[in-house]
Amino acid sequence: MDKLLAISCFLTALAVMILTFPEGLVAISLTMVFSVIIIVFIRQNEESKFLIQIFLVALLARIIFGTFLHVFNWREYLGGDALTYDFAGQRILDVWFNYAPANDYLSQRSLSTATPGWGMNYLTAIIYMFVGRNIFAAQSFCAVIGAATAPMVYLCAYKIFRNHRVGKVAALMVALFPAFIIWSGQLLKDGLIIFLLVLAMTMVMQLQQNLNYWAIALLIFSLFGILSLRFYIFYMVAISVAGSFLIGQSGSVKSIVRGFVALIVLGLALTYLGVLRTATENFDKFGSLENVQRSRNDLARSAESGFGGDIDVSTTEGAITTIPIGFSYLMLAPFPWQMANLRQAITLPEMIVWWCSIPLLITGLFYTVRNRLRGAISILIFTLMLTIAYSIFQGNVGTAYRQRTQIQVFLFIFIAVGWTLRQEKKENRKNQQLEKQRRLDKHLRESRMIGSAPTTVK
Repeated sequence: MDKLLAISCFLTALAVMILTFPEGLVAISLTMVFSVIIIVFIRQNEESKFLIQIFLVALLARIIFGTFLHVFNWREYLGGDALTYDFAGQRILDVWFNYAPANDYLSQRSLSTATPGWGMNYLTAIIYMFVGRNIFAAQSFCAVIGAATAPMVYLCAYKIFRNHRVGKVAALMVALFPAFIIWSGQLLKDGLIIFLLVLAMTMVMQLQQNLNYWAIALLIFSLFGILSLRFYIFYMVAISVAGSFLIGQSGSVKSIVRGFVALIVLGLALTYLGVLRTATENFDKFGSLENVQRSRNDLARSAESGFGGDIDVSTTEGAITTIPIGFSYLMLAPFPWQMANLRQAITLPEMIVWWCSIPLLITGLFYTVRNRLRGAISILIFTLMLTIAYSIFQGNVGTAYRQRTQIQVFLFIFIAVGWTLRQEKKENRKNQQLEKQRRLDKHLRESRMIGSAPTTVK
């Protein structure tokens, strides 16, 4: 397996460099540098062999998909936002090096930190600073981070359930599920957001166990990154973090004090960095139900896959009544009868797998609530809040399919729990049957021995 994987990586890298030269040479070099860094961290885990393998498999899938996208110029068709980040990143770099004026409209819009998703513009600019304007290299960086989400999900799941099988199944789904490959294999913010969400939740669980300043630093980093990419998710994560610290891993005084200390340090750090001020400004500007309604109308009417164009969420009553239909589309769409083009049709095999896994999801959720509520509380709070928010906000099947991955990454953990419970029941039944058969064989052997024993003549 290791040799086959190493050969596959080498051949893929060689093919990418040939097919996309010279951009591919730079992209593969950048990929190798960050992959080595990630592998160094992975090697500290006891399951490092599996985690390195799953990381490399996930990375291969994303690099192959990204190469296909780049060679056939399908970027605008499948992820047009990448072209916006490419332009804005280069514009920021031109302003930094005085190649472009800083006060014209394009420069101000690219440099602004008041527009949603501004973090992608700056990330692209930083990458271009080192490798030149190379959208394929920036895309490959996102692919590395997307692939790193798989081992991170394993760590997150294992911290909750202390079960290797649960972590491995969840990691495998994140590594190979088509939606995750599509959205994290491009220069898009979705893959980065998913990674930061899992990192934040993992660090929360680490802090519940002990007060670790490295964990606090990584939690601050992830929260800042989430704010810069999709500001409204920041609030949901912040509430989930606060709720998990207040509830604590246990009801002990020590656990409660540790949670309050972590919250105070976190709050002071975010205030010092200006994160809370920026979050408040964004919420005041974009967070009203009227703005949500305008955005939802645009989504519902700007594409063939829009739905619920007549729904009004500008009032609290309207928003609440929208949740059932929005939830159905968010969790289950696209439906077979809605697949009118190639982009929608290629999702059908994936959707069948997703629909079939829902019973496992329900089983895993029930088990988690009954037996692992304290450990999983941050994930449960966040998943519930984001699900409700997207059920109200979404008005387009394609966007719902794309942003569902931010919820699915945690739902996969619960699916893995349901799968593990089912497998363990099968194994227990098999062991019981084997034990029953062993006892029966033993009884038969003893009966033969008694029946064949010589009788004593008196």
